[in-house]
Amino acid sequence: MTSTTPQQELVRFLEDRFACAQACTDCARACALRASLVEPDGAEEQELVRRKGILCAEVCDATCRALGEQGHMDEGAESALRIQLEWTRTVCLECAHVFDRHPEAEDAAKACRDCARACTDFMATLD
Repeated sequence: MTSTTPQQELVRFLEDRFACAQACTDCARACALRASLVEPDGAEEQELVRRKGILCAEVCDATCRALGEQGHMDEGAESALRIQLEWTRTVCLECAHVFDRHPEAEDAAKACRDCARACTDFMATLD
């Protein structure tokens, strides 16, 4: 049976943290772009795309900043980060479902799903 050293665990933690932050950045960029392509006073469905895209971009941006700012992870900081990651995952999946209904939003929907997956993977390292 192979066990990991504390240094290997730390490296894995930092790699997963970076991957999650990168996925959040990619998602925020894709959602902001998608939202900017929608008419601000368009039909109800277009307005939903715009609002979900803006929300997702803001949440992902905040999560990326939280991942970059975390220093020592005490129990309170870990709990707050877990809540942020769960919120991001939920918003990303909701946004992806909205984007799925629009033919030119496939890349943005994929970025949202990739971010949700990265958040899930990183949360597993917090256990």
